[in-house]
Amino acid sequence: MNKNIGQNGVFPLFKGVPLRRILVALFVLQILLAVGLTAYLSIRNGQMAVNEVASELRYEVANRVEQNLQAYLSTPRQVLRGNQNIIDIGLLKMENLATWESYLIKQLEIFPDAIALTASNEQQEHLAVEKLNDRQYLLRKADKSTGYDLYTYQIDSFGQRTQLPEVIKNYDARSRPNYQAAVTAKKFSFSQIFTPITEPTLLISASQPIYNSQGELLGVNSALTHVSQIGNLLQNIKVGKSGQVFIIERSGLLVASSTKEEPFRLQNGKPIRLAASQSGNAFTQASVKYLETKFTNFDEIKSLQQLDFSLNGKRQFLEIRPLQGEPNVNWLIVVAVPEADFMGQIDRNTQTTIFLCLGALGLAILLGIVTARWITQPILYFSTATKDLADFTKVEDSVVIVPGIKEVEMLGESFNEMMQHLRKIFTAQITKNEELELQVQQRTQDLQQEIQKNINSEQKLEKHNRALAELANHRAISEGNLETAFKVITEKAANALEVERVSVWLFNSDDDGRLRQRTKLQCISLYERSNQKHSAGLERDRADYPIYFKSLTSARIIAVTDTRTDLRIQELWDELLETKNVVSLINTSIWVGGEVVGTVLYEQIDIPRTWELSEQNFVSSIAEFVALTLEVCDRKSAESDLREAKEAAEVANRAKKTFLVNMSHELRTPLSSILEIAAALQNEVYGTVTEEQRQFLNTLESSGKNLLELINQILELTDIESSKIELQLAATSIPELCDSSLSFVKNLALQKNIQLSVQIPEELEPIQVDERRIRQVFINLLSNAIKFTHDGGKVWIEVQPNSTNEYIFFSVVDTGIGMLSDDLFRLFQPFIQVENASTRRSAGTGLGLVMVQKIVELHGGTVHAESQLGKGSRFTIKLPWKKVGE
Repeated sequence: MNKNIGQNGVFPLFKGVPLRRILVALFVLQILLAVGLTAYLSIRNGQMAVNEVASELRYEVANRVEQNLQAYLSTPRQVLRGNQNIIDIGLLKMENLATWESYLIKQLEIFPDAIALTASNEQQEHLAVEKLNDRQYLLRKADKSTGYDLYTYQIDSFGQRTQLPEVIKNYDARSRPNYQAAVTAKKFSFSQIFTPITEPTLLISASQPIYNSQGELLGVNSALTHVSQIGNLLQNIKVGKSGQVFIIERSGLLVASSTKEEPFRLQNGKPIRLAASQSGNAFTQASVKYLETKFTNFDEIKSLQQLDFSLNGKRQFLEIRPLQGEPNVNWLIVVAVPEADFMGQIDRNTQTTIFLCLGALGLAILLGIVTARWITQPILYFSTATKDLADFTKVEDSVVIVPGIKEVEMLGESFNEMMQHLRKIFTAQITKNEELELQVQQRTQDLQQEIQKNINSEQKLEKHNRALAELANHRAISEGNLETAFKVITEKAANALEVERVSVWLFNSDDDGRLRQRTKLQCISLYERSNQKHSAGLERDRADYPIYFKSLTSARIIAVTDTRTDLRIQELWDELLETKNVVSLINTSIWVGGEVVGTVLYEQIDIPRTWELSEQNFVSSIAEFVALTLEVCDRKSAESDLREAKEAAEVANRAKKTFLVNMSHELRTPLSSILEIAAALQNEVYGTVTEEQRQFLNTLESSGKNLLELINQILELTDIESSKIELQLAATSIPELCDSSLSFVKNLALQKNIQLSVQIPEELEPIQVDERRIRQVFINLLSNAIKFTHDGGKVWIEVQPNSTNEYIFFSVVDTGIGMLSDDLFRLFQPFIQVENASTRRSAGTGLGLVMVQKIVELHGGTVHAESQLGKGSRFTIKLPWKKVGE
């Protein structure tokens, strides 16, 4: 390789001059130019740096403030949107604000930024819950019961109310700013900042108007927050050493400031809004006055503005921008930073830079002279030769040979080895990139499929919820019109679930209307989706399909993906399923009064189907609608009979009450005397007693106590039947309720070596019950179970919610003596004990189970008993599950 260097350009001017001198001269010239330019540009760049840093700081601070405000303002939107959804599905009603109290309290626990949540309707009713601390709340209430005066109550951690003396006469929430702003906007909106009636502060309200399906206004749901919380957000943001952030309305009123200055002044005990130009902070006041001179009207500010002005001869940086994202919150964010916060450090850095440059100049000249002595022509030749090898993708076999100095030759050899190594790495990298591109394409396809699957699931869930909402509002279901209701239910279920047939089947009943035998299933309503046809009249006998009938009564849901292989429905395959090409099906049991009264059947044809969890939850909800319709129908048919019986019962109850009050007085007085005398004789107050006499006294005392317990139970039963007892409902932990009940009977179980246990799912929500009364129910059932269980047996509690979490089932199970099924109906009759060889040896009044049934019914629940002679008994309590926080 031959190179002829230096024949053209400026090189002839330096002909004969040693390269060492040329390199030193050029090197010194470059350093002098660099130092001179550095000295010149240092101060100028310092000023530019201040502007850039100040601009970036203002922009980043304003961005952070805007993001925090948007996050802060989005919280009430989420709260009210969630309430709207709950109202839409019928769990809360604007016409009945009394049910909102516990719900609003729980919402305040979940959303700490809100200080108060309110609900007001067009009937002038108003309910507001305000947080005092983590354990105490204020309840403000105005409705018909208060004469539409606003009463204030304090609620402690136990849910107890204490009325406060504060009363506002003839309170009408419809005249308040948050209500009027929501009605005017006809959608979610924020009110203007306003002062409350009850305390000297500033509030802002987010409101959501509530309309019914006909578009009529029902009321307004609002969330209130302190404006001072916005000031707390700003105080957490540091702007240089002495900079500040404040928020103003376009009217010039101050909203919040990072200087801890309140945006109001107290005048006669009432807060008066403060104009930012009248702020007590000189920097805030000067900044706003400059903006007032810059803009004739703050409404002109449509986008970000970065400005600067002079205060006391010093430059101040200013940025103002409108708050984006909330069109009805017309605020301006202002960031103000003094230039002095930046210039001190920059001036010191400039001086340091100049000194360093001068030092670097001297050192560079010295090193340049030394280095030039080492650099010779072979190095220049090597640099020229290696340029041909810069693009090794084009010259694959380029080899650099630089003769001369030994070190330079070694450098050339190292360079050749490096080029070969780089060529291999480059080739391998190309292959790796191709593989990565294929992996990215495959992963992209997988993600697209997963996203599409999620979209389909959401669409299905939305369709299910819409169908359930339509059923919840349908008149036929609420009126118990079976024929119309079942047609509507089967049609909407088939369309929402996209199955060919949906049918409702009910068990036949005995002459007395009970479903004891379940010998036959009758089809009440069948809908075929392909031809949109309704029919009825089909029947299935238990004798023909015993396994299928047993499956229906033992499982709440039968989900079958392949009808050819599932043993539970094999009896239906040849005659009913194969002929209609039913490849998948799902059955849900219909529960009314604690027992299965029928089933809802969904049939899928042609293409097999795996039933998803959301679909199983949907069909369970459909079964609940069927059960609800049946219960409404039964209730309406029984209402007329109840009205006739009510009058007679009231007369009888009055007479019974009078008799029992007199009887309790007449019996308790002598009975108490007898027990006192017996106790005195046992304690030998009147002299020594013999062993035989002591036995007689023990018998006398035991009989007297049994008689007194009987009198007390009769009176308590009478109070329950006459609705004299008022339940003290409160959120109660289900595990703690079960454990405390078991602890009451622990000693009784130890005496018979009976094993106690509890079976309960994890993380159950609390239940709204009268804890003392329900514990009394569990103790009565557990005591009976232990009493009729042999030594060494087992007694346990089972807890299981239904599929929709609307009800929860508590079962007390034992391995005791059991009883005949024909005797079960007599258990809940007063003064009745089912007799056999074991029960004759067990004392009791026969009122325990009657008390259990009455207390459970007061809670809106039912009691169901199952037993088998010699194998034990199961008593199941079904209670409404009013979950806390929903």
